Amino acid sequence: MSTLLMSEDETMLQDAARGFLDGAAPVSHLRGLRDAGETHDAKLWADMAAMGWTGVLVPEDAGGSDMGHAAAGILANEMGKTLVTSPFLSTAVIAATALRQVASDRATAALAQIAEGKVIYALAVDEGHKHAPENTQLQAVADGNGFRLTGSKGFVVDGSNADRLLVLAQSDTGLTLFDVPADRDGITRAASAMIDARDAASVDFADVQATGDDVVGTVGDAMTVLRPALEAGQAALAAEMAGLAAGAFEMTVGYLKERKQFGIEIGRFQALQHRAAHLWCESEVTASAVRNAGRMLDEDADNATMAVSLAKARATSTAKLAVIEGVQMHGGIGMTDAFDMGFFMKRARVAAEWLGDYGYHAERVAAARGF
Repeated sequence: MSTLLMSEDETMLQDAARGFLDGAAPVSHLRGLRDAGETHDAKLWADMAAMGWTGVLVPEDAGGSDMGHAAAGILANEMGKTLVTSPFLSTAVIAATALRQVASDRATAALAQIAEGKVIYALAVDEGHKHAPENTQLQAVADGNGFRLTGSKGFVVDGSNADRLLVLAQSDTGLTLFDVPADRDGITRAASAMIDARDAASVDFADVQATGDDVVGTVGDAMTVLRPALEAGQAALAAEMAGLAAGAFEMTVGYLKERKQFGIEIGRFQALQHRAAHLWCESEVTASAVRNAGRMLDEDADNATMAVSLAKARATSTAKLAVIEGVQMHGGIGMTDAFDMGFFMKRARVAAEWLGDYGYHAERVAAARGF
């Protein structure tokens, strides 16, 4: 296994990302979008495209930079530190990974649009309260040379702003993945009020026409294409959550160094030092698990499932610990909307559920270990 230390190129990418995001998308940027009732910043997305971030997993022959999953994780991690809101995970990671599994002119053209930042994708997979692609009930009924899609999807992240939808449906021969425009006749989208101020939607499909060309991969064999895309998204989301934990930790330590009680900084109290040290240790272990997941996806994707699920489970646990400790050590102000820690807590809660919660991924790790 390769080292989990960052290479020189990765360190340069991290520094460049941090320098850009500190100026373009601090936590106040998310607050501004929320207060304005918006969930997407088109200029920020265009700037990411100009820097090559949207093409991080797009092959070079389709106009991308094809830097790999470890690089995508670095970008997601830096976004997590200031709670950047963008369709990076749904489009540049999940959709790009799905489409690159397909050898077709249409897929290549779609990848080129992703790399250029000209299209936003959303993944329409889940229908119940938990992540369970295998339980898909949305029907794809054969109709001539195509299909008719009928059913509903919930918690479609970036679904309100998306130009296109990757839709998982049940056909006569099994699960099938479709790539359809979000404004096709019969599709109705309703924005969901998310506590983390991000874009998500419920999407209804009423006898929606889908052609054979809309099928991604092979009819009845969606998971061959979708599984790598889901694992890429899970690994990048774990990286974002690890960044979130780091951002919350930095904010908390800064407060411990400034807030005084009894005439001294509260960071000098041994009990708080122990709690901060414990959080730091947990964060370092999680960072290693996240980096390993990215490395595995780049080097041995067929055997990356356990590494990805371990990273997502650990990142979920660490992010939860970071925001709880952050709120508690900030005292009363940690609970107020005027203070930023609440944004970290809300995002940690939503990210914990997307693409599989702690229990889902713990079960996958146990299964991979033969338990």
